[in-house]
Amino acid sequence: MKVQDIITVLEDFAPRSSQESYDNSGLLVGDKNQEINSVLVCLDCTEEVVEDAKRKGCNLIVSHHPIIFKGLKSLTGENYVERTILACIRNGISLYAIHTNLDNYEKGVNFEIGKRIGLKNLQILAPKTGVLLKLAVYVPKEYLEILNAAIFAAGAGKIGNYEDCYFHSEGIGSFKPIGEAKPKFGVIGVTEKMEEIKAEYIVSSHRLQTVLNAMQSAHPYEEVAHDIIALVNKNQSEGSGMIGELETEMEEFEFLKGLKNVFNCGSIRHTSLLNKKIKKVAFCGGSGSFLLEKAKAAKADIFITGDFKYHEFFDAENEILIADIGHYESEQFTSNLIADILKKKFTTFAVQLTGINTNPINYF
Repeated sequence: MKVQDIITVLEDFAPRSSQESYDNSGLLVGDKNQEINSVLVCLDCTEEVVEDAKRKGCNLIVSHHPIIFKGLKSLTGENYVERTILACIRNGISLYAIHTNLDNYEKGVNFEIGKRIGLKNLQILAPKTGVLLKLAVYVPKEYLEILNAAIFAAGAGKIGNYEDCYFHSEGIGSFKPIGEAKPKFGVIGVTEKMEEIKAEYIVSSHRLQTVLNAMQSAHPYEEVAHDIIALVNKNQSEGSGMIGELETEMEEFEFLKGLKNVFNCGSIRHTSLLNKKIKKVAFCGGSGSFLLEKAKAAKADIFITGDFKYHEFFDAENEILIADIGHYESEQFTSNLIADILKKKFTTFAVQLTGINTNPINYF
């Protein structure tokens, strides 16, 4: 097993290209060709976590938050970031981070939170735009199903809760092989006409190359005629935050008590109770105050996240209940999510959770 094997699985689940522009996910320390013994999964990588990995015989750490976020100009051990990186290097431990690409994925960080709360009908709160493409491919009629199978397997044709979606129309294709061509159909120098299908698929931009590779492999033509068109549609499978519904509505105070218990919160900072039942719940792991207006527009009864600033609580305007459960608390189950992804793929390989609580905030 090599580091690259782990990276391939994680980035197939949540492609690194879907991370936010300010982020720094990916391999931060180490060699992708390094042989690994076992993996340690954590929310944050600190010096204590590196020691934990060393004790457990793990030479790859997979963390949610990237410890290298700003540019480094030296590695002298003057702060915890530099000391942690040096500890990884000294102990031959590679470090990989999977951050906002896992936040943005529909079955990622926020989906895990929704499961813990017990919500149904989960949907992304702020779907991304500008990340969808339409792929149109021209193929002989008898090869359509072969092409479909390959393209769907590569990740195209998904719209919201529907998959294997495509549209096709029929027509006549014309071509004349010349020079060094090696045509599947027809002969050199003679114009050939074929009954063809124009098949159209929706593709996420970060899946495009994988889909194109699958298209090339499954298509009978030496040169595949195809179009790639940028779309402005929202991608319901990628974006920030989520919203869902409780099976049965709850009193505000009872819901907050349950929330505190599930996430083991030292405290919950919240706005004034509105004396109405909780049914529709919006939430975002980590720092999600930027989504408050989206939560209000979606008519959520409560918005759950971390890192709300003092003045931002006023923005609730008595329209919604804000519950700040803490950054660490909201994302603590992300380690379980990452470990589950790896364990399902590598059933005989050791994937361990760190025993270190990396929450820098304490409550008195």
